[in-house]
Amino acid sequence: MSLIARLRAYAAEALGVGAHEAVDDTHLAATALLVHVARVDGILAESESERLSRLVQGHYADGPDAARALIERAAAMDAETRDVVSLVEMIPHEANKAERQELLAMAWSVAAADGRVDEFEEALVERLGRLLGFDDGAIASARRIGQQQAGLA
Repeated sequence: MSLIARLRAYAAEALGVGAHEAVDDTHLAATALLVHVARVDGILAESESERLSRLVQGHYADGPDAARALIERAAAMDAETRDVVSLVEMIPHEANKAERQELLAMAWSVAAADGRVDEFEEALVERLGRLLGFDDGAIASARRIGQQQAGLA
């Protein structure tokens, strides 16, 4: 059984996700990546949690309750995997560049939500950018966008 299949089975079993409650795998993986960014420095600041909730609600969920449920599922997935590469592999290769760039900007926004980007967050989001197929220029561009969204630039 592949890692992705095991993750799906885990989510279905541990979180009670049935076929009728299925969450888009791409949205779940993207949210798990954002949760991972928010937690990487060991502190999930309230501002990071709020930014994460707003981003998920604005991009992947219809309303605050759906966003909260998706974040809970994503947090469980992140805790189970702790492997950014596995989460990135759940993002379809056919996802267009704009969607991947938007996810990267969202990651920068979450990292900057507490008013600064520490070295762990910076290293993780830069690595995430490379895993998503971006060069240094595109990563820097996404950083500027994310920091603007977080009010740092």
